Amino acid sequence: MAYSLLTFEDPVTGTERAGLESAGLILPLTADNLDLPGDEPVSVENIIEHWDKAEAQLDRLAASAGTGSPGWRARSEITLRAPLRPRQILQAGANYRKHVIDLAVAHRDGEGTDEEIRERTAVVMDKRAAEGTPYFFIGLPTAMASATDDLILPGYSQTHDWELEVAAVIGQRAFRVTPEEALDYVFGYTMVNDITTRELVFRKDMPAIGSDWFRSKNAPGFLPTGPVVLPAKFVEDPQDLMVTLRLNGDIMQQESTADMIFTVAQLVSHASAQMPLLPGDLILTGSPSGNGAHWGRMLRDGDVMEGQITGLGTQLIHCKDEVAR
Repeated sequence: MAYSLLTFEDPVTGTERAGLESAGLILPLTADNLDLPGDEPVSVENIIEHWDKAEAQLDRLAASAGTGSPGWRARSEITLRAPLRPRQILQAGANYRKHVIDLAVAHRDGEGTDEEIRERTAVVMDKRAAEGTPYFFIGLPTAMASATDDLILPGYSQTHDWELEVAAVIGQRAFRVTPEEALDYVFGYTMVNDITTRELVFRKDMPAIGSDWFRSKNAPGFLPTGPVVLPAKFVEDPQDLMVTLRLNGDIMQQESTADMIFTVAQLVSHASAQMPLLPGDLILTGSPSGNGAHWGRMLRDGDVMEGQITGLGTQLIHCKDEVAR
């Protein structure tokens, strides 16, 4: 029986609690039904840290979903929080082939027709995949929000954009691991929407410095995460997931993770070459084509984003303009 993990708000205390989702039902996880080492309250983070102890217990609990066993709740009865709180977030940029090619055409980085630019960029991407390395930058955990929190669009810009993507959740300390062993260090997968303020990406006052990911991507709520963490054992191939984002019902992004330039395994390996990855850390794998910059349409007050990735549930984000409200 497949299952996933989530975090929800306790209706009495307002604190965060871990839950097990299976067959569309939620089971709150406590020391009464999940025996983990130590005295810490049960959380997704300590489930990850003690997966060797937790896995068999969760397998048995998930098998009881829908059988009338006590404690299971409907999803409508809970208020979601972000599914986990990572210590580190690494984000991969320009990691989908079609996305990078579309950007090259949009920015006209050379002479020739659109088709000629696409062909030239495709050659560059092939060389990058064969000989290059991923491009990473650091995100802040304080930007995280749940899969249902409203997104407040800061009033300092009208260029806020969406980027739905898969994130790998690290399961154990990984330092200088090879691509061949990297997936053994992945606990599971979750969904993120990497909101970006486009006009802040490049510094106009200091162009030699280049991109400013701190200002453009880390406002409160700019990283809706979840709703769930799906253990890796339920994902047959992370390079065969469909990423779909709808804006007010219209499909904006729809792409397979097969279009990644660097695979999940390669991303984890390269990231671990520079720094130790810790249990619960997130490795964002990049955005497919079809964000607002591609469509010439940024987020506005009243917009509704619906994000779906194979096996990772659904995000439903309502956008509210900070000034208009």
